[in-house]
Amino acid sequence: MSLIRQLSPHVADLIAAGEVVERPGSVVKELLENAVDAGARHVTVEIQNGGMTFLRVTDDGCGMAPDDAETAFLRHATSKLREAEDLAAISTMGFRGEALAAIASVSRIDLLTRTADAGAGTSVRLEGGTVVERGDAGCPVGTTLIVRDLFYNTPARMKFMKSDSAESARIAAVVQQQALAHPEVAVRLLRDGQEALSTPGDGQLSSAIYCVFGRQFARDLVEVESRWEKFTLRGFVTRPAATRGNRGAQHFFVCGRPVASRLLASALEQAYQNQMTAGRFPGCVLSLEMPPSLLDVNVHPAKTEVRFLKERDVFDAVHYGVLGALNRTPGRPEMELKPRQTPKNPVKAAQNPAFFKSMDAAQYRAFAKTLSEAPRPVPSPEAVRQVFETPAAPKRASAPPPQPVPAPAEHFAAPAALPRVEPPAQTALPMPEAPSYRVIGEALDTYILVEQGDAVLFLDKHAAHERILFERLRAAESDLMAQTLIAPVPVQLEREEAAAVLEHAALLRRFGFEVEDFGDGAVMVRQLPADLEEAAAETALQALAADLLEGRAADPQTLRDKLLHTVACKAAIKAGWHTDPAERDDLVRQVLTRDDIKYCPHGRPVCITLTKAQLERQFKRS
Repeated sequence: MSLIRQLSPHVADLIAAGEVVERPGSVVKELLENAVDAGARHVTVEIQNGGMTFLRVTDDGCGMAPDDAETAFLRHATSKLREAEDLAAISTMGFRGEALAAIASVSRIDLLTRTADAGAGTSVRLEGGTVVERGDAGCPVGTTLIVRDLFYNTPARMKFMKSDSAESARIAAVVQQQALAHPEVAVRLLRDGQEALSTPGDGQLSSAIYCVFGRQFARDLVEVESRWEKFTLRGFVTRPAATRGNRGAQHFFVCGRPVASRLLASALEQAYQNQMTAGRFPGCVLSLEMPPSLLDVNVHPAKTEVRFLKERDVFDAVHYGVLGALNRTPGRPEMELKPRQTPKNPVKAAQNPAFFKSMDAAQYRAFAKTLSEAPRPVPSPEAVRQVFETPAAPKRASAPPPQPVPAPAEHFAAPAALPRVEPPAQTALPMPEAPSYRVIGEALDTYILVEQGDAVLFLDKHAAHERILFERLRAAESDLMAQTLIAPVPVQLEREEAAAVLEHAALLRRFGFEVEDFGDGAVMVRQLPADLEEAAAETALQALAADLLEGRAADPQTLRDKLLHTVACKAAIKAGWHTDPAERDDLVRQVLTRDDIKYCPHGRPVCITLTKAQLERQFKRS
């Protein structure tokens, strides 16, 4: 007896549906992509009960002809591919021909569609993938597809569904992704009769971001636009001071398709290197355009993963595009002050509970009549007499008229005219430009106060000096200048840390460190960088050992930056130290005249701004 049997078409369809349709959000994704491929400019998604019982997607695309309305639900039926060579240049969102067939096999579907040149539309009803009714119908140009009772014939899949609110949240995330991927399409989401999202469809990505994520997220973004060879990168990334604790705010699109890519995430995060706090992650909405021949989208049934033909070129296009946008970003972080709320007066409210009570028309007329009939105060005769008998102020005596000046006597001869002397020619000497700021002073031996325009700047001198030192060390092509210690300094490390330090002794020598094995996890430091004090040798080497352990598999440039982080941090001016005025002024000059001094290597802001308007609001002057 044969043990191998061929599955029935119905069971095969159910298995295929499991690859494409995981939950209601998968259905919405496939239908939205079909609407975009159909050239729709307006798409409306309506769901009830998390999309399990009712889901409707309406678009104003090209629609389908009557013969195509049924054919579209057959497996591997598509209008986007003809030959095998077409797989090498896919430019549409859908191409497999499996979405509608998979959805129809696990639900009940009603389809209404009409093309622009047709007098009437077409109506098709399916249950479990089988057509049960077909006919003509009146409908606008485009397609409306209603999905009811999802997974009604696959209870095994039904039990893995989450609550209605959880499934609704997943659908909302899918709609948001499509709205960001196609800002030229106006997308609307109705959840249980309430509007949850609406985008204008004006083609501006910034408008879609504002509608999806709100004003606060939109105001913290930096625009990215770069072209390199065959790649075009557009979108927005968050400022280094507005990073997040996870990667949930990273949204990547390749050729209009939402994708999840570790390569793109790595390129983005490396662009923030030396500008972002450890444990933080940038947010982004980035769209990468490239020739379809350099991209393989036929990797995953859900089409959320892609494969690049030239990964290094894609990495560089994203990395340097974002890095250039961050370096060109003007301005500094502003100080965030919460507005003070006026406290309520419970005593006054308790004494007069009807103080804020509104009056109707009859009560107002009675109140106005009472005011008009009330006696008015009359001034006393004595007060009137004082007003009219007030003595006038004495007039000031006028000054005597000026006396005429006597004419000069005739015996005084006029002086002889002197020869005219030409003034010597003057040469304009270049004068140093006056700075556009004024150093006010220093607070708490940590923050330098600077007045510039209508704002006060608070400059963290440790963060500023650390960034300046780091940029100087990183720009140096030769090895760092070192100082030889008169007495070597022993440093106790963990055995693993000591092994990492001794293994990279040659690399450390390039950065000014010379170490030797001292046995039992200890090393002897005989040389330090010239900018590092001897007292900081132990803590600096311990930090370097930790960086070496974390960066063994990293590229040399990343490892070098980590080492320079530690050297710059230990050599920089410390908070609480008194700073010489000349050194302080030079620090301020470099921060305010250089564009690369905005964040310390660990991602903390170097300078924040407190505007005049913010101060006036705090003092109730505006």
